[in-house]
Amino acid sequence: MTQTVTPTTHADIRPLWRWTAALILPIGPAAIALLRYFLPYNTTDDVPTIVDKIVGDLGRSSLVLWFGYIGFLTLVPAVYFVGRLTRRSTPWLTAVALFLLIPGYLSLPWTASSDVFTWSAGTAGLDPASIAKAADITHGSMNVAGFVFVIGHVFGTILLGLAMWRSHVGPRWGAIAVIVSQPIHFVAAIILGSHTLDLIGWGLQAAGFAAVGWAIIRMRDDEWQPLP
Repeated sequence: MTQTVTPTTHADIRPLWRWTAALILPIGPAAIALLRYFLPYNTTDDVPTIVDKIVGDLGRSSLVLWFGYIGFLTLVPAVYFVGRLTRRSTPWLTAVALFLLIPGYLSLPWTASSDVFTWSAGTAGLDPASIAKAADITHGSMNVAGFVFVIGHVFGTILLGLAMWRSHVGPRWGAIAVIVSQPIHFVAAIILGSHTLDLIGWGLQAAGFAAVGWAIIRMRDDEWQPLP
């Protein structure tokens, strides 16, 4: 007896996959750009000053925490999607960039945990002096996370922008925007204490990633992911 095998047809989800990637790309950097702009304190402030500024404007601080949560969810997928394209032409440069970026972004929630604690304690009505005393005592892992985040996201973003330039992923201006974005952020956050310049820095990364997203939308499905 001969059995007839009917081929199984699977839905092609590559268009959905492309559009998902394109839409996610700019969200994370844009969310952090807004976070840095609305942040009620400066990065270089001491702990008592940070606590006073967070507790003094709990509504604004809550908005900042929401922007942070959005960024935490989308930054790693964003750099993965960019790296998915740049690795075809610059595999080693992309690998080093992602090796720095992904641990850096994954460390970001740990570094922000003190802000969550301060907001919660302030909302509960605790006095700022007690909050500052507790917030000033940090676990060693938070210091390591801060170091991994700073080194990872600054140098990793520069390398990823160089990978975009060398692999011709997106327009040239998009690669330049990504390359200069985090040096601008570093100057804004550490040297000048300018929230507006910080918004510009992270905004440039969002614009560069949006340019990659537009390039992904315009790709043919086989360019995005060839069928086996």
